[in-house]
Amino acid sequence: MYQIISEQSIYQYFGDDDPEMIRQMIQIIIDTNIKDLKELGTFYEEGDFATIKKRCHKAKPSMSYIGAIKTRKTLEEIESNLENSAPLNDSLQEQIQLIETELNIFVSAIN
Repeated sequence: MYQIISEQSIYQYFGDDDPEMIRQMIQIIIDTNIKDLKELGTFYEEGDFATIKKRCHKAKPSMSYIGAIKTRKTLEEIESNLENSAPLNDSLQEQIQLIETELNIFVSAIN
């Protein structure tokens, strides 16, 4: 059903007995990690690789929690080769857009 996120991973990390808590956790991921990653383009323009590295590193666990393993790997690649990672950011931004859409669909479907 989803291209990037995994329902199974979300329930594995957050449990399946408290839909409201899952909603809150997903919202925190959207409001912090997804928002931070969407802003990476600005830091590439400024050559601020320290911030890029910090934001990518901070987002990796959340990508695991929601089952976005491909995105986690992209973050690891960016971290390991910061100065040459701008093209990877284009792919990352596409993934982030899709993740945000999928998380919103997932949250709206939780009973």
